[in-house]
Formats: sequence, structure tokens, C-alpha cells
Amino acid sequence: MAERKIPLRKCIGCGEMKDKRTLVRIVRNKEGEISVDLTGKKPGRGAYICKNADCLNKAQKAKRLERAFSAAIEPEIYDALRSELGE
Repeated sequence: MAERKIPLRKCIGCGEMKDKRTLVRIVRNKEGEISVDLTGKKPGRGAYICKNADCLNKAQKAKRLERAFSAAIEPEIYDALRSELGE
């Protein structure tokens, strides 16, 4: 019996490949709205980030979310992510 493959995703903060389930997904839908996707099931373009403040700060500083979604990111999105990460 073949072992199930663990889906890996790259953190936009640190750039490391990690298990998808350990990361938080940020998603942009067709309307261009950006939100935190806790289920990992929302339709749209997704980007993943580790559940730690350092990765979020790195991503914000280097504008990696903006690059991933080709859109401006409102400060409220970063605030929502920070509260999700328990800061």
C-alpha cells in the first residue's frame, strides 16, 4: 500500500516548504477580496504563511502578499492575520 503524500506549501515569509496543515492560508477571491481562510477550502488564489509573527513581519516588509496576489493589501488584513496568530 502506497503511503499518502503530505501536501507541502511554501511559506511566503520564510520561504520554507512545510506541511499545508501547519500553515495559515490567505485567499483572494474573484472579486479581489482578501481574507484569512482557516478551512483551506475557500475558492480563489491562495498564499500560505507560518503561524509565527516573524514570518508575517518578513512577508509584510518585503510586500510578499502584494506580489502573490498582484494587489494592494489593506493593513486590516495584516491585523486579522496577527490576531489569528495570537499576537
